[in-house]
Amino acid sequence: MSPTPEPHVVGRRTPRIDGEDKLTGRADYTVDHRLEGMLHGYPVPASIAHGTLESLTLDAARAMPGVVDILHHGHFPDLHRSPNSMRQGDAVSEVRLPFEDDRIHYHGQYIALVVAETLEQARAAAFRVEARYHREAGVVTGLATGDDEGEAVRHYTRGEPELAFGLAPVILDRTYTMAPESHVPLEPHATLAEWREPDRRLVVHESTQGVFYQRNALARIFDLPIERVEVISHYIGSGFGNKLFMWPHAVATAAAARLLGRPVRTVLPRQLDMMTTGHRPASRQRIRLGAERDGSLVSIQHDSLTATSMVDRYIDACGGATPSAYACDSVAVHQRLQRVHHGTPCPMRAPGEASGLFALESAIDELAVALDMDPLALRLKNYADQDPRSGLPWSSKHLDRCLEGAAERFGWATRDPGIGAMRDGDEIIGQGMAAATWFAGRQPCAARVTLRADGSVLAACGTQDIGTGTYTIVAQTVAELTGVPMARIEVRLGDTELPAGPLSGGSMTTASTLPAVAAATRDALAALKAEATRAGGDFAGLDPASLAVEAGALVADGRRADFAEILARLGRSDVTGEGSAAPGDERREYSFRSFGAHFVEVRWDPGISRLRVARVVSHIDIGRAINPVAARNQVEGAIVMGLGMALLEGLVHDPRDARLVNANLADYRIPVHADVPEIDVELLDYPDYRFNEFGARGVGEIGLTGVAPAIANAVYHATGRRLRDLPITVEKLLAPD
Repeated sequence: MSPTPEPHVVGRRTPRIDGEDKLTGRADYTVDHRLEGMLHGYPVPASIAHGTLESLTLDAARAMPGVVDILHHGHFPDLHRSPNSMRQGDAVSEVRLPFEDDRIHYHGQYIALVVAETLEQARAAAFRVEARYHREAGVVTGLATGDDEGEAVRHYTRGEPELAFGLAPVILDRTYTMAPESHVPLEPHATLAEWREPDRRLVVHESTQGVFYQRNALARIFDLPIERVEVISHYIGSGFGNKLFMWPHAVATAAAARLLGRPVRTVLPRQLDMMTTGHRPASRQRIRLGAERDGSLVSIQHDSLTATSMVDRYIDACGGATPSAYACDSVAVHQRLQRVHHGTPCPMRAPGEASGLFALESAIDELAVALDMDPLALRLKNYADQDPRSGLPWSSKHLDRCLEGAAERFGWATRDPGIGAMRDGDEIIGQGMAAATWFAGRQPCAARVTLRADGSVLAACGTQDIGTGTYTIVAQTVAELTGVPMARIEVRLGDTELPAGPLSGGSMTTASTLPAVAAATRDALAALKAEATRAGGDFAGLDPASLAVEAGALVADGRRADFAEILARLGRSDVTGEGSAAPGDERREYSFRSFGAHFVEVRWDPGISRLRVARVVSHIDIGRAINPVAARNQVEGAIVMGLGMALLEGLVHDPRDARLVNANLADYRIPVHADVPEIDVELLDYPDYRFNEFGARGVGEIGLTGVAPAIANAVYHATGRRLRDLPITVEKLLAPD
């Protein structure tokens, strides 16, 4: 792939073009849309986790003011299940349709949808719905402890890991566990569905990370051609993965709108948002490491058990990064899946690998202690110069620069390795570190760019901006290739009527979208050049290829004409270019990943039982940062999220009946401003042109991976307590061994 020219806008600190809209309230989120005659939906959740719904008593609810209808198992249209296929682009988060039968599989499962004239009326009536259940015994809410429990779902092996482990002079065998985590996006899930006449076209405003996946799934469920379904998501208040694919509330809302002939909007309250729209699943991971006395790894075995629901099969690939993490000839990764009576889990920022690296990087630290070796030196000792899994060279890897650079900036060389040896007044200082990694992927994408007679440019792509800055980097790309100022570039995203764009997840959006936007921009410029060199054009008779582009103008033979002037003289209102991009054969030649290192300092005051993270130094290798200020913000936010994973967050299910007991922001603890430490992020600048012409890999997930184990390792250094169960709480620190 040929790199783009020396950057003028791409790769430079750039204010977000949508920032003013968000600050002034002009940005239109799903809940901002109000349609004439709009009704409001409010789901009724099951109060048990396992059993049968025997009856619903609806008279009191129906008599409440403003109630229009109540949908439930006995009053719901026959619909098709989505095929739920990534290949077909119609994957959903929960295949089971709303009110599909009378079986209850998890606490919070929808048993009805109240539809009323106002949200307040719908909510009040929902609390008047009475349900009778037959509770069943045998509820499953925790992960099994036996090695033979669960369904085997993933397996990888190279070399002879069992034999090498048995012969290794230094071995480590540890188990690490994690509580389930909630995504807690600032904006809860919301759906506004409208059926438009005369062809009964379904138009849905949705807070989603995948408008095209939702369109395709709705088309199949309601048996419609995809051209009769439009999904719109202009602005999203984050999702972190639980808005990648559609949830049952969206289907119920669309069904209600069709049944009642009026638009219906459903906004999930925080409790239902946490109960019914996914979470990072609980995991139990056993790591076995074998090493020579000089620290060379000879065996890595990573066995994990993760939870899924009774109604869907979600696999959180904890061992995804393990085969490629370190140079080791003998590696085995096994994963099993256990069904529990919880809602369906789903991808959450850095799915699988964030959990897996907590276990692996904690174990590497424990091995360093066993070897009496510096944890940084151990990682560098086992540095993988090429991908050990595929045998392919890395497209671009500078993890060593991350580790060494962050260590120097942090002051790792002055660290006293003794447990509790470093103090500052009443506080004991602990310092820990971990490596970070996340795969680099791309998806197919299309885009359209229009050069307009007023001198402005319109760039359009169906992908959505989930709050990470996609609007801005699309505009940067157009500005880079046309020279048109950013203020004159309009970007439209988040609508299935636009050219097909990718999911906003997996840190793939930037690498997928920008090559397509660049292709469309060049196509539009080629069309303009062709017009300008025709008879009557500003450059009549010249070869279009001889025309250069400079600052929104075409230049040749000492002549210059702005785009607007060319179009005006030709009587054209605009010229449009189309472009697309998709992964090619590069994966047969190279292995693609992003890398990083986190160094963390914690402070432990045993007198008042206070544990806090004081500072974090992170060096991240993501190739070229298209907008460094936005990329750094992504890493900083991910680090705070990692702090929550390590010290605070965990969904709690009652072991007696699997009821979720902390589905609210009072009882589910997340980091607040007072918890945020000093954060120092350095983005290495090594463009990966083998990955795409901009040299950019993704940034959303890499900042999270490795944070939790770095904190856990620092806690051990401060306290001498090796806590292998997240979150690490003060209660666990104070508990007897």
